[in-house]
Amino acid sequence: MDPVSKALWFVESHIAKEISLDDIALVGGVSRFHLSRAFVAATGQSVIRYVRGRRLSEAARALADGAPDILGVAIDAGYGSHEAFTRAFRDQFGLTPEALRAQRHHDNIELVEPIIMSDQPTVTLEEPRFVEGKAMLIAGLGERYEYDRTNNLIPALWQRFNEYEGSIPGAVPNAWYGLCCNFDDTSFEYVSGVEVKDFSEMPKEFSCVRVSPQKYAVFTHRDHISAIRGTMHTIWSKWLPESQYKSADAPSFERYGPEFDPRSGNGGLEIWVPIKD
Repeated sequence: MDPVSKALWFVESHIAKEISLDDIALVGGVSRFHLSRAFVAATGQSVIRYVRGRRLSEAARALADGAPDILGVAIDAGYGSHEAFTRAFRDQFGLTPEALRAQRHHDNIELVEPIIMSDQPTVTLEEPRFVEGKAMLIAGLGERYEYDRTNNLIPALWQRFNEYEGSIPGAVPNAWYGLCCNFDDTSFEYVSGVEVKDFSEMPKEFSCVRVSPQKYAVFTHRDHISAIRGTMHTIWSKWLPESQYKSADAPSFERYGPEFDPRSGNGGLEIWVPIKD
């Protein structure tokens, strides 16, 4: 089993107990950082959001069946107070626990069902090359995103950044970077940018990131940009766990060379994954 399959099994087997990201990563045999990246690549959402959604969905089923004690349902779902449970429940489903119990059905809400990993196909990867990456200065437009809310937002960020083409002081030509950094359990920062010689004349709206020297496994993605999630899933859920390497807690990035066509999404790109022996 890959680490995401192990994580899903553990969550479903312990849904009624208190579990942490550290607990889930330990069962998966990988670091918190690796599990977070692998889980998002495989499912499109963070581990924490999935656990929360599953617990609230089981709570919704209990309430629709007429559970008499809402606080008891809240505690079973991992919430210490009626107020905290109500806030989370409304954020997840758009109505209060009392309203759902009163209507006695859950047909009008979207429950989070268990994910079956057999539904998540992997792709055939080309063998990566290994690079001792140099220090870089990356400057561009940056935003912080929750893991499961990036599908339309990152392409829109690139569209905004494309307007700066040819006008960035000291830009190193022939490559653009999609930099992923500053990860936590539910979100990360994404910077669409270029390598620059220094930060002194950057537009005030730019994010500026210093990338330290780091060893990388570099994968070539030759398909359309829309298929990148399958490549990411295979790297984090299959190649990396089966390799001799571990993921390093460092920025990863997509590198778009001159062969990539931003208008059509064709031409291919490279995915640089930070690793350690």
